[in-house]
Amino acid sequence: MAPRILVFGTGSVGSVYTYLLSKAVPSSNITAICRSNYEVASKDGFTINSTLWGNDLNVKPTIARTVEDAVALSNGEAFDYIVVCSKALPTKPSTAELIRPAVSAQTAIVLIQNGVAIEEPYADAFPDNPLLSTVVYLPATQVRPAVVEHKEVELLHVGTYPATGVSTAAKDAAKAFVELLAAAGATAKLHDDVQAERWTKLLVNASWNPVCALTRSRDVQFLSSREGEALDLIRDAMREIASVAQAYGYGNVNEEMVEFQIGRARARKAPGVQPSMLADALAGKSMEVDAIVGNVVKLAKQKGVAVPMLRTIYLLASGLDSSFSREQAA
Repeated sequence: MAPRILVFGTGSVGSVYTYLLSKAVPSSNITAICRSNYEVASKDGFTINSTLWGNDLNVKPTIARTVEDAVALSNGEAFDYIVVCSKALPTKPSTAELIRPAVSAQTAIVLIQNGVAIEEPYADAFPDNPLLSTVVYLPATQVRPAVVEHKEVELLHVGTYPATGVSTAAKDAAKAFVELLAAAGATAKLHDDVQAERWTKLLVNASWNPVCALTRSRDVQFLSSREGEALDLIRDAMREIASVAQAYGYGNVNEEMVEFQIGRARARKAPGVQPSMLADALAGKSMEVDAIVGNVVKLAKQKGVAVPMLRTIYLLASGLDSSFSREQAA
């Protein structure tokens, strides 16, 4: 029997994975939670324009405004997977609490979210459910409600959380989810410890994301602003991230990887890449400051690793993020 899937958060990433999963299961088995794009999605579904798969690709799952609505529409049938694609933000109530009405004994929770140490709230809330942590590479943008432009890459690294000491059911759920994506024609890799991939991506995310947001500059634009000095700032931030990763046993995040990532940015043509925090800052939206930067600072403190550059960046980015809330309240 085909699994039933709830997608929580249908911006660019959630929309694309809703489409991909519909290639492996009937779209009627997928329910998508929508907010700002609810009206369009409920009428026309999601449209994906992709350089990999083609244009005007459409999927019409069941659309709901809330998890409670999704449960009501499920006619008592449990969800096998809840795929969380929303931003990793410290909301009240938390995302873990928001999805609770849809979690049953058979539900595996899949986190397609940025950052590090974002899994704990879900593990605490649902200790008996399989929890899958993932790292996504998917350059996609929602250009208008329920319409997404996707380019070049689609890759999802998947593993259990925690990496060790989990049940056979959790391991089976991770393997089955990777196989489901493979059946959909997607690219997914199963890892014994996916946190290594989280730290690898974080090397770029926790440096470029906040710096670009604070300077209102794409990466190449920032490097051009103060030649040499700008590059040194990014390199120093990356080195601090690597030092924290190594303190937690991820030695692959090292000086060689720092220089590799620096080289990638230097090789790009102007104006360069627009990270997600920069896009959010330009739109006056909440940024994933804590998940991407703040948690690294907290983890560093727990291990006694000095991260003065990251701490400064975190405090400044937090101040910028708070300014958006004040503007909205004014």
